[in-house]
Amino acid sequence: MALLQAQNISHSYDYTLFENISLELNPKESVAIIGVSGSGKSTLLHILSTLLKPQKGRVYLFGKDIYSLPKKELLKIRRYLVGIIFQAHYLFKGFTAYENLLVSAYLGEQDIDNELIEKFNIAHVIHKKASELSGGEQQRVSVARVLTKRPKIIFADEPTGNLDDKTAKEVMDTVFEYVKGGERALFLVTHDRNLAKRCDRVFELRGGTLVEL
Repeated sequence: MALLQAQNISHSYDYTLFENISLELNPKESVAIIGVSGSGKSTLLHILSTLLKPQKGRVYLFGKDIYSLPKKELLKIRRYLVGIIFQAHYLFKGFTAYENLLVSAYLGEQDIDNELIEKFNIAHVIHKKASELSGGEQQRVSVARVLTKRPKIIFADEPTGNLDDKTAKEVMDTVFEYVKGGERALFLVTHDRNLAKRCDRVFELRGGTLVEL
């Protein structure tokens, strides 16, 4: 069964962003969305990841029509099953890197994976306050925080924007390895075509529609 099904999604603000978009995301699959700035990539991610109700269409996560669910049930899906990597890291600045991971582990009812800390090369800064970290370190902690809760679907919006090429590859290697290691999936929004090509399928959001490349 598909982990995510979007059916005839349409959304607009002062102008139409996209219309009648349909998409499926299956276990162990990664899908990338590329497109020019303003084409609606991030809005589509927000709709599919429980954050924004579309003006038309339906979104099914794990077989459930999420925007017809009671709020409490939707929050459970967001808490336990969905992980979102934003362009901004949104770390708790007054907390250490480790405490940021601890919050995620607590909310997802998981344990902190020390191997994950090593893979993201953050062991040497793990007890520093988030505000003391460089932009790249903050982003690595942010991605590690998402994986700590072991979500079934990762929604990633420009996850490597603050990282150099080498670190970006290492971080995404771990993300792809995580996705392939279980009944999980990745929905990626990026300007980086080379990163997009690492996904199983690539779509371009162009003229309000999705075009598979």
